[in-house]
Amino acid sequence: MTAAAPLRATAPARVATSRRYVLCRPDHFEVAYAINPWMDPATPVDRPRALAQWEILRAVLEDHGHSVETVPCEPGLPDMVFAANSGIVIGGHALSARFAHPERAAEGPAFHRWFAARELRSLAPASETNEGEGDFAFAGHRILAGVGFRCSLSAHAEVERYFDLPVVSLELVDPRFYHLDTALMVLDDTTIAYYPAAFSPAARDVLTTLYPDAILADENDALSFGLNGVSDGHHVFLDPGATNLIAALRARGFAPIPVDMSELRKGGGGVKCCVLELHTRRDTPPPHSPA
Repeated sequence: MTAAAPLRATAPARVATSRRYVLCRPDHFEVAYAINPWMDPATPVDRPRALAQWEILRAVLEDHGHSVETVPCEPGLPDMVFAANSGIVIGGHALSARFAHPERAAEGPAFHRWFAARELRSLAPASETNEGEGDFAFAGHRILAGVGFRCSLSAHAEVERYFDLPVVSLELVDPRFYHLDTALMVLDDTTIAYYPAAFSPAARDVLTTLYPDAILADENDALSFGLNGVSDGHHVFLDPGATNLIAALRARGFAPIPVDMSELRKGGGGVKCCVLELHTRRDTPPPHSPA
């Protein structure tokens, strides 16, 4: 009698969906101040290299079927390239950001003006301090939100009211990962990857409950800004240095697309920091006005 072959687990088929992204060219990018652990004004910035890396990112996103809109960078706002911090847009409703540090405060109104020229269902400036998709991650039927460094629980409440979606608050405890998008990446509506040590024990318990099958990144993945990536449900655009995370993504049926953003990382940002997504949503109820 022939022995039966062992069953082999297969990764689920992943489906990419076309996304709408917003980017801002790093025409004025530099590290002129230090407002996060990654920034060092004494370290020279190669702006032509930063521009070249940004152009590659834009081309890669477009080559994979996504639309990209570009916001003009304004002089004196070197961190405007990190468009993910500009706000949150879900189902045509937009809440523009209110930055924590005075060095970036003018970015909020600059991006708000750009949003105001778009065809949106609604637009409001945030009343509470929040740095857009740096702090908030849309995950299908909920919004995951970081708290502890740049964003407060009152901002979480404002976002929950405005978008009429439940917000899950997650405490960040490592100053190297001051924004949620440096420690957690939404891969599809039901799958995330994250670095556990960036979160408090209570936040880790919440994530384990909500996402028992999450991909867990290690410290090298996190320090390489591998979790600061963008997923279309199949392709995952992320830093090439996150080698273990890249292997884990492949094993789970995702297609990692390495994109080097090392020059922009001098400002504390990677792939995701440079990309704001204009999220779609099946149900788009009118939002509540910010308090």
